[in-house]
Amino acid sequence: MLRRGPNARFMPNTWVFAGGVVEEEDRALAAQNPIEGVETDEVTHRICGARELGEEAGLEIDAADLLPWSRWITPEQVPMRFDTRFYVGLAPAHAKPEADGVEMDEARWISPAAAIAAQTDEEFEISFPTVKHLEELRRFDSSEAVLENARLRPVVPLTPKVVGTEDSFEIILPGDPGYDDA
Repeated sequence: MLRRGPNARFMPNTWVFAGGVVEEEDRALAAQNPIEGVETDEVTHRICGARELGEEAGLEIDAADLLPWSRWITPEQVPMRFDTRFYVGLAPAHAKPEADGVEMDEARWISPAAAIAAQTDEEFEISFPTVKHLEELRRFDSSEAVLENARLRPVVPLTPKVVGTEDSFEIILPGDPGYDDA
């Protein structure tokens, strides 16, 4: 996981997974380097994910080795909207993540359970989607089990909803009580 710097305009001091905006170069590379059985738009996003992982954490992984995990679209109420894809993959053996010192100021390997505990102890600030991913990932006993699940799972775009008042709100997901009525 990576911690965004204190001067980041979006989510400063928040622990996140590497990621960023798809660039035209990513699109060009996807067109030149197709992955058999994978749509070009998906290849583009995998290339972006691999590039961002290299830029922000100093970890090199082939885009073809990234497997789709989920796709989150920010709620309509949020002024800055994103359509974000999350991937899983294995880092090279003995790789050590290193924050780029620009967007990210700290990098570390941490288990999902330890990251959630650090948030509970107020050592980590983690965004809602990241917490939900960590909660899901901690159920697996190995990285191989995560990858096997990623190969089999359908990735359906998910849009949380925000319900509540100015003083109090809750984020609900598809399948949660009240989601369809919100």
